[in-house]
Amino acid sequence: MDRIAGLIVVNEAGKVVFSVGRGKDPRIASLAEDKMWRTDAIQRRLVPVQTEVKSLLLWSKVKDCYFAAIVDDVADPVFEFTAAVDFAWDIFHHLLTDPFNAMTVVDSEAKVAFLSPIHEGFFGLDRGAAIGRPVRDVIENTRLDRVAKTGKAEIGDIQRVRGQDRVVNRSPIFRDGKLVGAIGRVMFKNPEQVQALSNRVNTLEKELEFYRREAHVLRREAFDLDTIVGRSNAIQRLKEDIVRVAPLDIPVLILGESGTGKELVAHAIHRLSPRQKAKMVIVNSAALPSNLVESELFGYEPGSFTGADRKGRRGKFEQANGSSLFLDEIGDMPLDIQAKLLRVLQDRQVQRVGGEGTQEVDFRLIAATNRDLRNLVANENFRVDFYYRISPIVLTVPPLRERLDDIPVLIEKFLGEFGSRHQFRIPDIDDDVFQYLARQEWPGNIRQLRHEVERAVIFCKDNRLRISDFQAPLFAPPAPTTPIVPKPEPGQSANLKDALDRVESDLIRDTLSRFKGNKKKAAEELGISRSYLYKKLDIS
Repeated sequence: MDRIAGLIVVNEAGKVVFSVGRGKDPRIASLAEDKMWRTDAIQRRLVPVQTEVKSLLLWSKVKDCYFAAIVDDVADPVFEFTAAVDFAWDIFHHLLTDPFNAMTVVDSEAKVAFLSPIHEGFFGLDRGAAIGRPVRDVIENTRLDRVAKTGKAEIGDIQRVRGQDRVVNRSPIFRDGKLVGAIGRVMFKNPEQVQALSNRVNTLEKELEFYRREAHVLRREAFDLDTIVGRSNAIQRLKEDIVRVAPLDIPVLILGESGTGKELVAHAIHRLSPRQKAKMVIVNSAALPSNLVESELFGYEPGSFTGADRKGRRGKFEQANGSSLFLDEIGDMPLDIQAKLLRVLQDRQVQRVGGEGTQEVDFRLIAATNRDLRNLVANENFRVDFYYRISPIVLTVPPLRERLDDIPVLIEKFLGEFGSRHQFRIPDIDDDVFQYLARQEWPGNIRQLRHEVERAVIFCKDNRLRISDFQAPLFAPPAPTTPIVPKPEPGQSANLKDALDRVESDLIRDTLSRFKGNKKKAAEELGISRSYLYKKLDIS
């Protein structure tokens, strides 16, 4: 970057009254005479302008005129910074004057080119008195002259000045590959600050490790049988079944509607099993992209496909070795993957994608679904051999409508967790709230109840839950799931299946519209899986 490439002076009327060098460029003159541009430029002070070269204009006011010094061939980082930040001048001013950024600049001969005001005050120097003097004559024990000579940075060096220890950084400055000077900055005025910081970091690391261990223990304890809350006969029978099933090292299939707590049951089975010391591996079958299902489950070798990790990756089967593998929404698993998983369950061996050899795996399979697998088998959408392999034991989680007596204890649990999580005071509850909630439809089961309770807590008044805090429209009965089949338009097929498909597609689109495109909520409302929803959207 050259020194000054030109000057331009503009009077208060907005006319150029003097220019020299690059200031005579008509493009720059035109900008300077533009009132809006000039007003913004004077406020910014440091303004980038690009013609055939990249220039910076530094604006100042003298009496009744404004003048700008023009610097050409500005380096890209400087130009981009000033172009992007309209308060770049203020940042530069801050860096040069801030007491926590005390700065010394020397030229290639190690003579002081700049000493920040905080430094001048510290050394008892008048403004500018150090300029041009050898840096060693100004600052004791400095090594800035050495950096200006060798071009090698010194980071985090301790320097003693006037009886005080400081931590400093010294960096060489190059222009076009040539060493032109060096800059020194005080990072800490006392190395004890660094030591204190280091001690604090060490303490925090130890605390973090402690809390990690505690969290691990809490997670293990959090999923025991007591997390399945309820006093109803249905829940008590479920808990008894879990206790009987958990010690048996055989697959378990958990059935239940969406939102009933199937994953809690899976965790409880694992926690009471002989494999409890290892972390259970969880896979949501419906959430896996169809093109990645195999690589996620079986893993892959390096370079197996475009975008693969260069080191390869263990699949979920390998990760679950010695533990339990929970396959949620298994009813949405593709048929070809069912066949491969069946072989894994039979042979206890897996082969990674792109691999040649196999390796043994030992895990307990726990599967769950909200779909009717027998119906899927009958319609050939689920392998019958795979179904019998995963279901030697079947547990059914009751829907909320079959355990309405549990609503009070469930609400107590939800309020306790919500209050602890958000530092909320737990509200009082009117007695008639429980009866009111027991009379409502709960298509979303426990999950829906939790959401409704938390929403009511947020908006309740006087720290008391009343019936009025639960919005009635949220409990409106769902739209009929068997709408009247419309007559086919002229030219359309009168085939019943086609007509039903059209109705289904219309219903899906209407539901998506109501939920503003949220596919998860739409699928829950319709009582279908997300993968089935995606499939219908692709078809339609």
